[in-house]
Amino acid sequence: MRKVGPYGVETLPQWLVDVPAAPAACRGALTERARLHWSRGDGGDPAALAEEFLAAHGLPLHDLTRPATGPHGTGVCGAALYLSAAAGALLAGAPTGAPEPAPTLPDLAVVVYQHDTTRVTRPGPPRQWWLGEWVESWTPDQHAAAVDAVRAAIGRGDVYQSNLVGHAAAPYTGDPLPALSRLGALPGARYGGVLTGDGWAIGCASPETLVEVTDGQVITRPIKGTRPATAAGRAELLASAKERAEHIMIVDLERNDLARIARTGTVTVDDLFAVRRWCDLWQAESTVRAAAADGLGLADLLRATCPGGSVTGAPKLAALTQISALEPVGRGASMGALGWVTPGHVDLGLTIRTAAADGQRLHTWAGGGITWDSDARAEVAEAAAKTTPIRATLAGR
Repeated sequence: MRKVGPYGVETLPQWLVDVPAAPAACRGALTERARLHWSRGDGGDPAALAEEFLAAHGLPLHDLTRPATGPHGTGVCGAALYLSAAAGALLAGAPTGAPEPAPTLPDLAVVVYQHDTTRVTRPGPPRQWWLGEWVESWTPDQHAAAVDAVRAAIGRGDVYQSNLVGHAAAPYTGDPLPALSRLGALPGARYGGVLTGDGWAIGCASPETLVEVTDGQVITRPIKGTRPATAAGRAELLASAKERAEHIMIVDLERNDLARIARTGTVTVDDLFAVRRWCDLWQAESTVRAAAADGLGLADLLRATCPGGSVTGAPKLAALTQISALEPVGRGASMGALGWVTPGHVDLGLTIRTAAADGQRLHTWAGGGITWDSDARAEVAEAAAKTTPIRATLAGR
């Protein structure tokens, strides 16, 4: 059901071009124009490569303080941008982590789209789909031991908080694209959609804004703090001193990240610890905003914000170093960036609640932030709660 596009790469059927954060009016009317893939072994700076590639294909993002342009008609519309967590760690000068469980996925993908003159309707029901049993990359005891290792590091003063992420994989038969595309329909999936390449595909149901830039205004919306979506769960989240302290640490980290690329004195925090719903979970979210420094380009924006603070910890470099030593496999498509870019506008989601296919297996990742007050078993249970809706949706339940 895939086809080779004009630049010799596999493309999605037009009805499945559903890139997270792409304009709703454009979805279903996009065709691929050009594509860049990059992996860590290729060398070079992925942030600079992305900015240069986009400029070469009619999407200059050298100065995000300029007003966003209007619709492009049948010309270049915009581009999907994906950056892995490992690529983000590389930009931060940190270790890139354990070997990846899905090595066919690139660490950077940029896909430029143009409008087609006709829209294509979806075909009939997909072919038979089977998803096997999930196999975790660490046991609950190993996960709990990693939580205790982080708490010990906090006790030594090495870090204030670290985010630990686990992975699982399951075999499948059939076409994974309809299953991955279902993720975007989950409640609260602000960055719902899919991106594919030759031998890989990513499905996203993320509610979290890593970074958004419009007309020179930069926004990030970190999420930290989770409870079941019940009245009691909401009350417990609002009353939790542990969750609030963890959340505020990440808000401070994000304030510092934006300050690196903002006009002096413009960083502010709105809606501190606002409780919002994703599927069957309450989550705490804040909004951090700033005015972009003169001449801010895409490359510097990615270097300042990737990987996202809510999935690393504080201090960020120390947390990334610890993560690389504790997590059994790489973070793959999760905890990175995926979204839509046009001149003057960037909207990238943090790839939490994300799954990937590599031709043989589906992969999911989930985790949470660890502080001194964390309970190891509760952290294991929280990670399971986050991945449960993803796995059920992939299975078709």
